[in-house]
Amino acid sequence: MWKQQLDEIRNGNSKTLARCISCIENEVPGYEDLLQELPASTTPVIGITGPPGAGKSTLVDALIGTLVAAGKSVAVLCVDPSSPFNLGALLGDRIRMSEWYNNPLVFIRSLATRGSLGGLHPKIIEISDLVKTAPFDYLIIETVGVGQSEVEIAGLADATVVVVVPEAGDEVQTMKAGLMEIADIFVVNKSDRPDADMFVKNLRLMLAPAFTIGLTLLSFNVLGDALRDAVDPLLQRSR
Repeated sequence: MWKQQLDEIRNGNSKTLARCISCIENEVPGYEDLLQELPASTTPVIGITGPPGAGKSTLVDALIGTLVAAGKSVAVLCVDPSSPFNLGALLGDRIRMSEWYNNPLVFIRSLATRGSLGGLHPKIIEISDLVKTAPFDYLIIETVGVGQSEVEIAGLADATVVVVVPEAGDEVQTMKAGLMEIADIFVVNKSDRPDADMFVKNLRLMLAPAFTIGLTLLSFNVLGDALRDAVDPLLQRSR
């Protein structure tokens, strides 16, 4: 049953990919057989995480633009939180990425957490393995807005970007956050805000000398040049 669908996915059929993702999400009877048919893949996975409002979706949008400009294809899985009251999800991350809806090099899929802790979808491992079957050069996974302990993305991504803002707190809050321990690259966004330099200084002091982690200052006012400084080491780490 699933062999034809997998052949279509390998050939770049995004509609079949979307339908198969839904089958995994909803645990359609027989979906385990699909998972057993998935081949091993070496597609690089880039994880983007950080607190709510830090600029994750905007960074992903700019990252897509950089990759597409280089002729690369990219799949994006955006995870949004489900309401604990009505169980619905806005799935609004892709609003920031509207420029890429009809681009043949880009596939964007929104997912809800469905009550799962850790900032990811409960079937994110299975879904990412399916997406990596398709002929994409990169897979980007954007988590929900996280707090201090949602670090599951580190076990899934080849390179993890933690996006923070100057208002993230003092050095005590920085030391407390387990989120700070999973980053391959830090992006301090909105660096035109007051006290941004002090926040970066405290972050560097906390990381040195035990960590050798890239630290990039990124402001939406200078997105282009600053993003290139962040993307190059990120892509090197993810390969």
